[in-house]
Amino acid sequence: MRNEQGEASRAGLEPMSRATPASELIDRLRRVLRPEDLDCACRETLDGALDRFDQLERRREARRQFATARDHKERITALLGFLSDLDSLTEAESDRSVFEEMALLFAEIGRSAQAGAAALREL
Repeated sequence: MRNEQGEASRAGLEPMSRATPASELIDRLRRVLRPEDLDCACRETLDGALDRFDQLERRREARRQFATARDHKERITALLGFLSDLDSLTEAESDRSVFEEMALLFAEIGRSAQAGAAALREL
């Protein structure tokens, strides 16, 4: 099936799903491998195979992004464990470098949270 621009439709994919590097390559392959004189059965078989491959690649990329977000969540959890030492400190702490270390932990949590959010936005 073709849309108004003559491109093959991608069954099972929502129109707004993001193109992956693999799907962009598949689109280029589709243009090269689909000469107009290709018989209908071959064209449909090729289109179907390329569509399935594109779907698999999009799912693989989505799984990778989701795993990245989970990794950042685990990193934040570990950093929160270190940050729990803040509960045993007071403002009268004689070793002032401890406060800088805690500040660095907060900053790292922020960076990891931003990276995790970016990975989820790619889904």
